[in-house]
Amino acid sequence: MRRFALVDCNNFYCSCERLFRPDLKKVPVVVLSNNDGCVVARSSEARALGIGMGAPLFKVRETVRRHNVRVFSSNYALYGDISARVMQTLERFSPDLEIYSIDEAFLDLSGVASPVEYGQEIRATVHKHVGVPVSVGIGPTKTLAKLANYAAKKFKATGGVVDLSDPQKQQRLLAIAPVGEVWGVGRRLAASLQKLGVTTALDLARTEPRRIRRRYSVVLERTVRELNGESCIDLEAMPAAKKQIVCSRSFGEKLTDYADVRQAVYEFAARAAEKLRREGQLARMVHLFIRTSPFDGTGPGYNNAATGTLPCPSADSLEILALVTRLFDDIWQDGCRYAKAGVMLGDFCTPDQVQPDLFAAEADHDRSDRLMRAIDAINHGGRGKVWFGGQRPQKDWFMRQAHLSPAYTTRWESIPEVG
Repeated sequence: MRRFALVDCNNFYCSCERLFRPDLKKVPVVVLSNNDGCVVARSSEARALGIGMGAPLFKVRETVRRHNVRVFSSNYALYGDISARVMQTLERFSPDLEIYSIDEAFLDLSGVASPVEYGQEIRATVHKHVGVPVSVGIGPTKTLAKLANYAAKKFKATGGVVDLSDPQKQQRLLAIAPVGEVWGVGRRLAASLQKLGVTTALDLARTEPRRIRRRYSVVLERTVRELNGESCIDLEAMPAAKKQIVCSRSFGEKLTDYADVRQAVYEFAARAAEKLRREGQLARMVHLFIRTSPFDGTGPGYNNAATGTLPCPSADSLEILALVTRLFDDIWQDGCRYAKAGVMLGDFCTPDQVQPDLFAAEADHDRSDRLMRAIDAINHGGRGKVWFGGQRPQKDWFMRQAHLSPAYTTRWESIPEVG
């Protein structure tokens, strides 16, 4: 029998913040979005206080003050490193693992004799090795495994593990699970289904698949079949190649100076190029945008973008930055208070798909590849930081992070000391 497991970290961002702060164990904790704007993660204690997901910080500030809620800025360096440790631990439990998101992974547990016991072993091992609590949902399809994980988190009596291999257990959970909790059914789709009388996961499972396909999509039809135990979505051992890479950010303060905004744009372009090299791809298209805030009434509104094409597909930061410079000069406008900028790379191909330039020397390409590899190795090897002219990554106007915790696991100076 085919059997999938979904392992999901509980309140992942909050759990990461608590790893090196045992004093926060039973304290309400929230993590904020970029620029400390909205709540993007809540501990169970914070949820119990009525703090909603996505709530702007200024709207819940009184609740935060009254109940001494601990507030943290998003610490992506910490979260990314802890996520990698969780996934590395999970690899020992199955040869087939699909990393679904920063805090979720699907495992193939086909052939496991005692799934619930195995799930408890997974939970105990991840907690012992990493310190992050996880829940485990098990089922004959990925959709049922996802729904089982919902139950494992919601009902404490499950001990954090739910197995839906038994059809009778499937029916009982489907009958009480809201249709919006089904994997792939978002808020708008759930509202549309509810108008048809489909309010629970069981209602959706009992709907004729072909009717669903005609009215909605083949994707939702597969979901219906998966709810009925028919496996239609297999594990993806390798993530699909990206079709575009975007690096953008709202500024912590409004920028009016040409040099400051260009430095930001250079930083985004350099980061995007680095991600592109990590993907092993080349880009033909570069898209750049800059804009003011629609809510800023102190200056003229402005929103503009430009797109350019590289002469030959490339992942060379120097070539991408040269094009970005031309695009930026084309759309820059003086007298504006800029709130956000971004760079997108697209129209990807692999190096073996490139038609070489007849007049370009092969040595130039080799030199470019070696230079980029050397820069990436230095920047990721802890030996320092190399950046390009015009790029100033140390600028503090990129993001407001007034509540940022230390990068405990990735910076020597942030390693906790025991007195």
